Amino acid sequence: MADICNNRPINGKMDGGAEEEGSELKVAKMELEKWKTQAEKADDVKARLILEKLEEDEAKTKAQQEMIACVKKQEECQKEFTQSMDTVQEEILKLGKRRQDLLDKVKRCQAELEAKRVESTQLKQKFKIYAQIPDTEVKFSRQNKEEGDDDSQPITGVFAISQRPTVLLQGGQALITFEEEKVASQILKIAKCTVSCENMTLDVKPKRITMDPAVKFEVHLDVSRKELKLSNVPPSMPEERIKDRLEMSFSRPSRGGGEVESVEYDKNTGTGQITFLLPGVAERLALRGSYHVDLDSEVNMQVGPSYKYELRKFQTFCGAPRRTILLDDIKDKEDEEDLQDHLEIHFQKPSNYGGEIESIKYISKGKTLQAFFSED
Repeated sequence: MADICNNRPINGKMDGGAEEEGSELKVAKMELEKWKTQAEKADDVKARLILEKLEEDEAKTKAQQEMIACVKKQEECQKEFTQSMDTVQEEILKLGKRRQDLLDKVKRCQAELEAKRVESTQLKQKFKIYAQIPDTEVKFSRQNKEEGDDDSQPITGVFAISQRPTVLLQGGQALITFEEEKVASQILKIAKCTVSCENMTLDVKPKRITMDPAVKFEVHLDVSRKELKLSNVPPSMPEERIKDRLEMSFSRPSRGGGEVESVEYDKNTGTGQITFLLPGVAERLALRGSYHVDLDSEVNMQVGPSYKYELRKFQTFCGAPRRTILLDDIKDKEDEEDLQDHLEIHFQKPSNYGGEIESIKYISKGKTLQAFFSED
């Protein structure tokens, strides 16, 4: 009995230990399954990460290739830009040089233009005609109907104007005109002539004369018999109303007018023109010089003949006279008239290569004289 009592606790304990071991084994299996599951998940994550890494590496490689391509393209663009900048800089330098050349050319042209203007001014002054034409009474007579043309034709006049050649004679100079050209030619061949006076001798130098340029031209003038010029017409009314007032005023026979054919008026210049139907009215009014017209108030305007002129046969000429010579470097050692007589006596003698003198004029020091020449 003692053995049976002793074996029970042992068997009971052994059964309990087996249950604990089975429980621990079960827990261990569960943990093993858990770890297997976690390991499988870790493997999946690892595989996914490896796949993503491969994709990222591929993307990185592609990005690096694209970056390298972009760098190369940037370098090419930079090179092209540098070349373009160099080309542009060269073009800018060329344009700057061309601009400077053009500026220099403009300066030269301006200087030439200024010189031409000065020359033109000098030539204008040289060829300008200053003449005082004396007042001359001219009587106009009407032609007979059988001899004359239509009265409506303009009055025509032709004026020939000729400028006489001149030479400015300075003090200590003389002009001698011989009757023959060969005498003047002989004297001009002598470099210096010795003229005997009462108690002394004078050395004079014969020189050829170069005259200032002269001109000839004709002025053809046509004066209308039917047209009348107006001036000093104020623009105090509309243009059409002014024309109507002008036509009414100049149509009155009581005021010297006549039937008006047409009226012209320019408000910018205050001038106009009246054309009458019959000749004679414009001539009669032009002689008055002024005419009263009723505009917004009574206006005294200027009237005059209507004419056209034309310059024809304009000629310029210059040269040297063949029979006249200049004597220069004459010393004032005698009276002006006495010295002129001695010069005339000397150059009349054939022994001095002289001849018959047509005219002579000597000017003493401190004087000047304008000598005029006429055509032979």
